[in-house]
Amino acid sequence: MLTMNDFKATLTADTPPALDPALVALWHDAKGDWEAAHRVAQDIKSPDGSWIHAYLHRKEGDASNAAYWYRRAGQPVAGGALEREWEEIAGALLQKG
Repeated sequence: MLTMNDFKATLTADTPPALDPALVALWHDAKGDWEAAHRVAQDIKSPDGSWIHAYLHRKEGDASNAAYWYRRAGQPVAGGALEREWEEIAGALLQKG
């Protein structure tokens, strides 16, 4: 099972590792590529994909669109630090294996 430290260690690479697309979306976001993260997230048709999509739109500053995606994900609308939410999403995905 990949740990958070293992996942964060992949951020030194130029290309994402072969992981679940949800983690790949978060990888791109952590690398500062919002567009790539969004492209990957919008193709994930699951609550996890919706949660990442919500986070990305919140990061973008589009609160109403983010709220829509939080509802689709079954998650409360986040309001704390973006870094904390990234960690929360990544941690939940990594626990799923």
